Amino acid sequence: MYDRILIPTDGSELAEKAVDQGLALAKTVGAKVTIVRVTNVPAPMVYEGVVVALPTEEIREEIAARVAEHFKALASKAAAVGVPLETVHVENDSPYVAIIDTAKDKGANLIVMASHGRRGLTAVLLGSETQKVLTHSTIPVLVCR
Repeated sequence: MYDRILIPTDGSELAEKAVDQGLALAKTVGAKVTIVRVTNVPAPMVYEGVVVALPTEEIREEIAARVAEHFKALASKAAAVGVPLETVHVENDSPYVAIIDTAKDKGANLIVMASHGRRGLTAVLLGSETQKVLTHSTIPVLVCR
C-alpha cells in the first residue's frame, strides 16, 4: 500500500510526534521514510527603512549545522525501530511547495505531518502549511495532532 512515506518536520514538539507516528506506520507497512526539513532562504532585514545585510553564508552554515544535528537524532530514532531513513534539507520560502515537490521527487505515496490545529484569527494570520499541503497535494496526507 505505502512503500515510501515523506515526513516533514520543523523540529517542534508536535512535529516530532508526527515523526514518531510516521516511523511507526512505516515499520508496520514496511515502508521507507524520507524526512524533509524546510528552512527559509536567508534574506536581508529592513529596520526603520534601512536594509541590514546579514552574512548570508554564515547564516546558511549555522542553519545547516542545526538541521544536520536534528537529522542525526532522527536517524537514531529510525534505526531504533528498524526503518530505512533518508533526510532532505530544502531552502524555500514556501514550505508547502517544498514538501509537495520533495514528495514527488522521492516517489512518496503518503505524507505524514503535524497540524497545530489553529483556528480563527490565529489561523488566518499564521497560516497553515498543513492546510496548504492538503489543498495542493495529489498525494494522500495523514495529519497528526
